This record gives sequence, C-alpha cells and structure tokens, in this order.
Amino acid sequence: MTQTSPAAAHFTDVAKAFGTVRAVDGMDLDIRRGETVALLGRNGAGKSTTIGLLLGLDEPDAGEVRLFGRTPEEAVRAGLVGAMLQEGQPIPRVTVRELVTFVASTYPEPMSADEALALAGLTEFADRRVDRLSGGQAQRVRFAMALAGSPALLVLDEPTAALDVEARRAFWESMRAYAARGNTVLFSTHYLEEADDNADRIVVIDQGRIVADGPGERIKRAAGGSLVSFDLAGGSGAHLPTLPGVVSVEVRGDRALLRTDDSDATVVELARLGAIRNLEVAPASLEDAFLSLTSEFDSDSLRRLPPLLFRV
Repeated sequence: MTQTSPAAAHFTDVAKAFGTVRAVDGMDLDIRRGETVALLGRNGAGKSTTIGLLLGLDEPDAGEVRLFGRTPEEAVRAGLVGAMLQEGQPIPRVTVRELVTFVASTYPEPMSADEALALAGLTEFADRRVDRLSGGQAQRVRFAMALAGSPALLVLDEPTAALDVEARRAFWESMRAYAARGNTVLFSTHYLEEADDNADRIVVIDQGRIVADGPGERIKRAAGGSLVSFDLAGGSGAHLPTLPGVVSVEVRGDRALLRTDDSDATVVELARLGAIRNLEVAPASLEDAFLSLTSEFDSDSLRRLPPLLFRV
C-alpha cells in the first residue's frame, strides 16, 4: 500500500477493554479500497466494539485506527464515512425526503436525496412521515441516511435485521450497486449466507481476535472443506480422528459427522473399513466453518497463538 493510496481502514495492534472484558484484543486489520468485507462473530465476540472504534465512537486503549490515512474523527468530518447502525429512534413529523435531504446537506459532497432514496428503495415512501413507517421501512431510511453523503466507506451494522426476504434481496442488490462504483463496504450480519453471497472477503472475530480472514471459499476449505456422515452401526468411532483428511469429529447418537479437507481420501478409508452405511458427502457451509472457528479455542489459547496463525 503506497502513501498516496492508504487503506480504507487500518487497525494496528488495537485493544479495547471494558472492565475485565477484552472486547478487542490486539487486532491487526487492513481493508483495501473497493473491497466488500463481512465481519462475523458470535454475540460478544467484539464486532460492535470493532465498528465503534472504526467510526470513532470509542477510543482504543492501545494501538491505532486509521481511515484513508486519517483518524476516524477526521475521516467522518471529511464525509468519507457513512454508517448504518442498529440503534436509532424515528424523528416525529418529518418526512423521509426531508430527513434524507437534511442529512445530505451536512456533507461536503453529498449524493442527491432522490438518488439516495432510490438506492434504498424508498422513492414511493419519500413523502411519508418517518415515525409512521414499518420496521423494515425505517431500516431502509437508515440505509438512505448512510448513503446520503456519498461516502467512500460504508459501514453497515446488521443492515437486514428487520427486513423480510424480498426486502433483504432488494437491499443487497442496492449495496452491490453502490460497491460497484468503487466504494468500500464493511458489514456485520448474523445471516451467514448473506456474508457468503455478498462479501469479497470475510473476517471472523472471536473473543476480540481475528480467527479467520479471507474469501468465503478459502475459509470453508481451511475449516474442513466437506462433511462426511454415516451410521456408526454400533462402533465407538474412537478411530475416526485418525482417518485421512479428517479435521474434526462429531458423534450424534449413532451417526458420525466428519469435517474433512480431503473427502475422497476419507471415504476411501471408510470403505476399506466397511463403515459406509447411509454414507453422505456434502460441501461444508460457511456456518459449519464459522462454528468450527469460533468454538475450538478458549481465550487463553487464542492469546498464546500468533495472530496470523488462523488467517487463510
């Protein structure tokens, strides 16, 4: 990264604690310009704190956060950042158009209100009062407000939480259209399929540290690319962790589930052992990888490991 083209976001050994809780624990992260990045993690993993530090809503206890080479406060004041947060109360007696127009007027080079409304799917509701919208429509208003400044970096915290399936699909179409202009997008979500479908890159956080960072397909392969399941037929399954390719083993009743990075080798060995009753092979989902990455290590073991060990 050259000095004339700094990263959209750059974290250097950033730490933030609340009492005895280390919400962010020595985080190093670069988000390149033009990337769409999904931030995943369990409740309490540190996602919201990371976003708060990114937006300058919190100050790090240690380390440094930079947006386009500036402090978060400087980047926000310059209109480089737009944010859609989960919290917020509707403003009474103000129409959608009036609110978006006002927000746009606070930025140095705003998007037109009509364009922001169109991108957020709000054109037909433009003259409706904000406090008379449904939950899903109010969520779209937050999106339009985040777009109003035409920011180079768009930060979305659980953006589809209140949307139905059709509205979610329309939202991601709008987000992809905005990203296609060369803008950078960072979003957090509990819908893992949204991350898989819409992010160039996925960053998984657990206990305040990054445990995986890369494209969805690479994360799935690194966490065990396939799931092989079959009936144990009364066996103990004690030998299963030693099978070729096997990354992890789970036994549910009389059925074994093997996460493997070489399903062919695993199945060949199972066939040799005669353990192929009701055999099924399926690609691992992002949810499988996520659960594997966020349940395998405790805080002490994570802290002892080099921060790049689990990057993929």
